[in-house]
Amino acid sequence: MKAKPQGRPRQSALLGGQAEAVVALMTQQSPDELGLPFCLWTREAVGQLLAERFELSVSVWTVGRYLKQWGLTPQKPLRRAYEQDPQAVQRWLEQEYPAICTQAKQDNAVIHWGDEMGVRSDYQAGCSYSLKGQTPVVAATGQRFGCNMISRKSCGGILPRKTSLTITNRGKLSFKLFKQSFSAEVMLDFLRRLIRCSPQKVFLIVDRHPVHRSKRVAQWLEQHQEQIRLFLLPSYSPQLNPDELLNHDVKANAIGRQPPKALTQMMDNLRSYLRSMRALPAHHPKLFP
Repeated sequence: MKAKPQGRPRQSALLGGQAEAVVALMTQQSPDELGLPFCLWTREAVGQLLAERFELSVSVWTVGRYLKQWGLTPQKPLRRAYEQDPQAVQRWLEQEYPAICTQAKQDNAVIHWGDEMGVRSDYQAGCSYSLKGQTPVVAATGQRFGCNMISRKSCGGILPRKTSLTITNRGKLSFKLFKQSFSAEVMLDFLRRLIRCSPQKVFLIVDRHPVHRSKRVAQWLEQHQEQIRLFLLPSYSPQLNPDELLNHDVKANAIGRQPPKALTQMMDNLRSYLRSMRALPAHHPKLFP
């Protein structure tokens, strides 16, 4: 008797062009946009897509092999607010920001990127090795406390990001730690320090936080327009602010890997880490040429 092939079929059940169509749908649209009851592309979601589009019923294991063949890997998605206006973001990148750079050159000003960030004692980052099935335990205080940080990142006419500290593409970092809520008074104190430490005019780019747009801040800026100007990013567009990477780095390395036992220790850790970063300008992220 002639032997028959054993095991799973070596050829894909998808016909010519169907695989390319599935990859195009997955890379251009989310499952819910295609009418599927999923928000993420999982093997189950892809399997249901194949069933609805091509009347092809395959197991999740087969879908997994397809995804590997297509070069698709599981990844943690980035969050982007649906309130964001893509046209406003494009207009800011193509028109508004280049205009800011041109004006900065004319005024011999330095462009800074600023942001505010809250830091919590229960924030944790990173992984720890342990035996399989035995989740590692990290000893930390059961108390919850936190502080806030404001930062500035500057660049000599180029695009950077956010926290209660600022930093330039050339490595100049400024920051302020505070316990109270972020208010116009805190913002104005930081702006006064900023212009006092800068030999050049400051162009500060920030998000649309209510404090940044407050009447008190606007009045102060009008009185000091020869020393500093404030520019606002489009709404819901943190990806435009390079200071966001600095925020993530500070949370992950200054807090997440060294659980503080008290508020004073947390603030000391933050100051120490930020001062070490200020001494290592090559460590700072540079996103824009």
